[in-house]
Amino acid sequence: MSIRVMLVDDHAVVRAGYRRLIDAEADLQVVADVASGDEACAALRDTAIDVVVMDLSLREGSGLEAIKRLLERQPALKVLVFSMHQAVGYVTQALRNGALGYLTKNSEPLEMIAAIRKVAQGQRVFSADVAHDMACQAVQGQNALDCLTPREFDILRLFSGGVQPTQVGEQLHLSAKTVLNHLSNIRRKLEVNSEMELLLLAARHGLVQWPSADAKI
Repeated sequence: MSIRVMLVDDHAVVRAGYRRLIDAEADLQVVADVASGDEACAALRDTAIDVVVMDLSLREGSGLEAIKRLLERQPALKVLVFSMHQAVGYVTQALRNGALGYLTKNSEPLEMIAAIRKVAQGQRVFSADVAHDMACQAVQGQNALDCLTPREFDILRLFSGGVQPTQVGEQLHLSAKTVLNHLSNIRRKLEVNSEMELLLLAARHGLVQWPSADAKI
């Protein structure tokens, strides 16, 4: 029987390319392709799915939150993250929410095919760049962002990318006041005293590309 795959990515052209790649394999079949976590949850109600290939940067909602919601509904589901983000913080949060594998979009097409087959069997799989960075992090010790919850990580990711608290709230279905409270807790946890220090820390850990990413705080 074919491995039934759902694609979650907010770019229709990207999903179409993935679908052609995956459907060309005799043992794989794309049974759903959607643009958001809400659409993914709706598809899961109506369609039998074995593996979800999930982007993390969605225009509506959060890929990290979507992983959690999908696995709450179907714990046996296997999730493979396929993302532009290589920073270890993203990988850690994805695994925390239940993903089995993590590939960056620098990966070769056949690497995705092999990874889908592996996670369908319950195996962990990482692209070479992610595995390298995780090994380096293990040698260096705990990542400062590991203390954040997935929700806090999402808020920091969006805020450090220039999204204002009101818009962060709209994207994550939170009030602006709740977002500001989370930002205050994030600063406390990370032991920073200002928004500028918070942005510098986020840049140093790869959440955002910033000219001052190497600055010391």
